[in-house]
Formats: sequence, structure tokens, C-alpha cells
Amino acid sequence: MILVVSYPGEEHTDAVCERLAAAGEAVHRLDLSDLPARLALAFDWPGAAPPALRLLGEQPIDLATVDAVWWRRVRPFEIDPAVGPDDRRQFAHSETEQAVLGMLDSIDAPWINPRGADDAAHRKPLQWTQAAAVGLALPPTCVTTSAEAARTFCQAQHGEGVVFKPFLASIADWRETRLVEAEDLDRLDLVRLAPVIFQRCIRGVDLRVTMIGDAIFAAEIDARDSDYPVDMRMVIGQAKMRAVDLPDALAERLRALMRRLGLVYGAIDLKQDARGDYYFLEVNPAGQWLFVESRTGLPITQAHADALRALATERRQRRLQSTQPGRSRHNDATSRRTGALAQRRAAQRG
Repeated sequence: MILVVSYPGEEHTDAVCERLAAAGEAVHRLDLSDLPARLALAFDWPGAAPPALRLLGEQPIDLATVDAVWWRRVRPFEIDPAVGPDDRRQFAHSETEQAVLGMLDSIDAPWINPRGADDAAHRKPLQWTQAAAVGLALPPTCVTTSAEAARTFCQAQHGEGVVFKPFLASIADWRETRLVEAEDLDRLDLVRLAPVIFQRCIRGVDLRVTMIGDAIFAAEIDARDSDYPVDMRMVIGQAKMRAVDLPDALAERLRALMRRLGLVYGAIDLKQDARGDYYFLEVNPAGQWLFVESRTGLPITQAHADALRALATERRQRRLQSTQPGRSRHNDATSRRTGALAQRRAAQRG
């Protein structure tokens, strides 16, 4: 069984689950917001016997039967409104988090993406540090709460222009990437309230590079003639889009970055300037891809389903071999190598 930790209506999750079901895979979807109020759980460690980690409800499951886990765009836990003051709600949330995340981390199966790596990789300073370590070029960047440091940076980049942007752009707190204008320079003292990202503006085309394992699906997004070329997300319908191939050296650096971050899946944003130089902007461990697939025909959804199936198949094979007498360590290592190769080939076939 493949456990999908996401929420109903997340269209990328829906698309992949449809492919998995069509291939005959058993899929169980878990929405964390159902916990603890709407979905019961029971975890038991009965002495010498293996633990029983069970999610109850209409379709109870034992998490020991999970062959692969897909962690994508989860919703927060929801505490029963009957719980009283804020301090009690905070306690209930903390207890739920400890139990549920500990339970999920106990699942003996491969993940896309591993939960801890996914969480850490959302932080841009870590991304930039690791990207530089593997040889990717970055636009000159400053993160600061100092008006003086921000002003110095903007002055140094005056000839190219500077953009500023948030670390996270959620639906509730959406902020597009903006050019620093004269009026912004007059209110730089406001950065004392929270860190702000300032970055040299790279004039050119955007690239969205979707990675699943070693497989790469790259699309060029040209918003230069649109109403808002500073942030292609604002004018994606106006932008021109096409599938492209990346230089081999760049592709290997992106694979190296993913390995350093511990990610299996990531949506990477790059910029390519007029000289043809590439600049790394960020990687989103839960980034969208359907808008690329619909415009370019790149088979990203199928590749994602194939990667999950390959991981689940490998796990089933290892579980089966562990129950067979006389299994050698050599055979176990061979199985792991074969399974990993199957995953890479499945993603590349996509």
C-alpha cells in the first residue's frame, strides 16, 4: 500500500493517485487536519511483538503494511473546538504532533520526500548554501533586518536593479516578487520588523525544472513581453512556454543539490540571462508541475506515479525476502541496488 499524506482537492495529488489506482496500486490518503478530532488512532507496543500503528475510521489501516509514503502539501492538525483556552489547545496540538509525526517517522518504507528533509529544504538560506557548494551560480543576494545593510546592497546593484521578495508565499499571505523602487528606498527602516530577501534582478527567461529522482523535466518560461516580467507567476497565462534540454553540467549540479538536500522530488526555479548564464533561485519540495505539463506535454505526473510504484515494489520485494529462510546479505544488497535502479529507470521513462 502507498500512503499519501496530503489533503483532498490538491490537484497534483489527485492526478498522481488516479494514475496509481489505474495501475492497480492500493492507495490510502491521510489528511493531517483530520487528526485528532475526526480520525482516531491507536499505537501499541505489545512487549516482544512488533508494534501496531493503526489509523482507525471507515478504512482502518495498519501502517506496518505501508510500502511507500508520499508527503505533499499537508494541512495542520485541527483541534476539537471543545478544547478550551489557548494554552490547552496548544497542549493538545503539541501532544498530537508528537504522537502522529513520531508514528509516521516509524514507518519502515521509503518516502517522497523524507519528511525531515522536506521541512529543512523549504528554507531558502539552506538551499542557497548547498547550491553554491555544488557549483550553481546564484544572483547576489542579501537577507537582512538592517536598513543600512539593505541600502548598501541596493546601491551596489544599482546598475542591474534589485528585487525583494518573501521567504514563503502562501495563499493567505501572498506576496509577489517586486522591483525596489525609489519609494522603497525611503522606507528601508521597516526591514527591522522581519528579515527581507534582496536579490539582484536577473533579466532573461525563467526555467522551471521538475526533478523526480535523477529524471529531469525542464521548461523555459518566457515572460519578458508580458505585463509583469519581474515575476512570471503573476502572468503565467501570457508567458511563452516550451520544453528544453539543460546542459549536462548544469543537470548534474542540480542532481547533486537534490542529493545534498535529501530530496527525491523538487521544483527548481532558474533564470537564464541574455548571455546564456544560468542562476539558481530556489527549489520548492512541494512545487507545482501541472501548469508545465499542460503547456509542454512533459509527462511529469506519470513519472511521479512510476517513481512511487518503483519504491513500493522495492519495499515489497525486500519484505518478501526477509521472510524467506536462508536469505543472504549479498542477496539483500543486490535487491536494494536493483530496486534503486528500477526507480531511476521508471522516472527516466516518464
